[in-house]
Amino acid sequence: MTESVTFEVHPDDRPNTWAEIDLAAVRHNAVLLAAAAAPARLCAVVKAWGYGHGAEQVAEAALAGGASWLGVALVKEAADLRRHLDAPILLLAEPPPEQFVDLVRIPGVRPAVYSDAGIEAAIAAVRAARCAPLPVHLKVDTGMHRVGVAPAQALAMAERIDAAPELVLEGFWTHLATSEDLDDGGYTERQLGEFDRSLHALVAAGVEPAIVHAANSGGTLLRPAARRDMVRCGIAIYGLAPAPGMVEAAGLRPAMTLKSRVSFLKVVAAGERISYGLHHRFSQDARVATVPIGYHDGVPRRLGLAGGEVLLGGHRRPIVGVVTMDQLMIDCGDDDAVRVGDEVVLFGRQGDAEISAWEWAERVDTIAYEIVCGINSSRVPRRYV
Repeated sequence: MTESVTFEVHPDDRPNTWAEIDLAAVRHNAVLLAAAAAPARLCAVVKAWGYGHGAEQVAEAALAGGASWLGVALVKEAADLRRHLDAPILLLAEPPPEQFVDLVRIPGVRPAVYSDAGIEAAIAAVRAARCAPLPVHLKVDTGMHRVGVAPAQALAMAERIDAAPELVLEGFWTHLATSEDLDDGGYTERQLGEFDRSLHALVAAGVEPAIVHAANSGGTLLRPAARRDMVRCGIAIYGLAPAPGMVEAAGLRPAMTLKSRVSFLKVVAAGERISYGLHHRFSQDARVATVPIGYHDGVPRRLGLAGGEVLLGGHRRPIVGVVTMDQLMIDCGDDDAVRVGDEVVLFGRQGDAEISAWEWAERVDTIAYEIVCGINSSRVPRRYV
């Protein structure tokens, strides 16, 4: 039998790879969005661990910048936030029926509801807990076709909620599918029209929710008619516009910078090829720097093949070959000033140069949301500045 060994690994205070989170940028973005939405209130969406930035830290910064609500996707996310913050929390998806028992014990959480099973579970949970009536937000599906009650059934469901002493119909809302695209063929206007018809039916029947909301980040920035009583901003809180090319126009400041360091240097001769599959051939001798970050950390494997670059010494340098699980390689040409330990910026700013998460996204045919959410929190520590 192997004798057990006790040892301790101390946290690395100078990691080779890390994500730097600028909380001042988060506050700046919240100030900007709150001003754009006024007099509507701002709900900062911090689901998915704050889009990979850190939910609690981002929430605090957003609240300091003018947000008054927080949005999450899971009951656990709501519980984790409530341990530290006391702002109202909107649960953006109806939880499984069995989770309402836990939800009603978390102060200040407002769940989305849109099914008979969800409403029944909410009523039963309130009765069992003998707690105060639970505020809920009824979601209507006006064209996103993900979740939500059909418009034709919205009035009946609203009346059912309104008649239940265990519940309060605090909110009525929808989600826009193409709000960031001003050339969407009028789809957003049709969604808002469907939403208003449903809302007017409720009001005519004497059911008047206190908070009406429809605008996401795109709606907040581009669609004044969508702002209503509250806006729900996710990606814009993190300084990334919902579509490429909007960041500077919107005045947003990206909050995440992904950094690493050169871990190894070598000279690769002209004609040699590099990395798995040997997809890249060097046309001339080159100094190649290895960087200890790869696709398990969140860098897309095909980024180098798609023309991806990094910043080193304030200059753009191409990634060569496919990104491997833990490492990638960059071509430094004939620059003999590069040293092991030099800082590498994967996306963000270094000196006067900048690479954005949207640049990565467009190269690999995805969106900036997926890029920042995909930076592996178990391998890439966050540093808050």
